[in-house]
Amino acid sequence: MTEATDLAKLPGVIPYVDNHDGPRRLLTIDVPPVSMNAVRHYVPFTSIDGRQYVVSWGSVTFEIPADRNVHVSVHLQTNYAAGLTSTPYASIVLAPHPSPVRLATRFTDAEGSLLPVG
Repeated sequence: MTEATDLAKLPGVIPYVDNHDGPRRLLTIDVPPVSMNAVRHYVPFTSIDGRQYVVSWGSVTFEIPADRNVHVSVHLQTNYAAGLTSTPYASIVLAPHPSPVRLATRFTDAEGSLLPVG
């Protein structure tokens, strides 16, 4: 098992910042742009156990606990159309597991999903 401090030192990995002394693993989330309008009008946000991160379109990697459930959500935020546009979101609870995990987002107009890759 890789030490948590080793994972947090990897380039591009967002460390888990809440209190957790147990083993950790890597979570990669793919957030591909739905369209050029999405890139212009939406900003992706990812939440890990309620802590929210502004992320870029594409792939982002987090360090997460490996020995307990972890809540993951992704939503698209916009200020376009004076807040009249619904913002899609996706949510999943990951069960404890020692291996890295990769999820991909799929968004429609007002709905989304996080699906395991591989």
